[in-house]
Amino acid sequence: MNALRNKVQLIGRLGDKVEIKTLESGKIVGRVSIATQEVYRNAQGEKITDTTWTNLVVWGKQAETLEKYTDKGSEVAIEGKLSNRSYTDKNGDKKYISEVVISDFLLLGGKEKQD
Repeated sequence: MNALRNKVQLIGRLGDKVEIKTLESGKIVGRVSIATQEVYRNAQGEKITDTTWTNLVVWGKQAETLEKYTDKGSEVAIEGKLSNRSYTDKNGDKKYISEVVISDFLLLGGKEKQD
């Protein structure tokens, strides 16, 4: 059961191009958000699409690969772990962020076709 602890799997579309940064340590980090959708019918029978945005973090060679082969709207499957962190902004306010740190991903296709 250890393999199930803190495991996140999502399939969705990237909200933008992956943003790559090289840290002072030389490590490469990529950040992007992913939109996942749930479609259901409400009590009145109307089709409802609920979109959830999740922040993603990817490190090293995987960050470079994801940046190279994807664009805004690309469909991907990701696997990783949920991570929570905090920081103090320039106004001195403490901010909290939840994000998924990617351990593996699969490219599923190009951008969504618009009608």
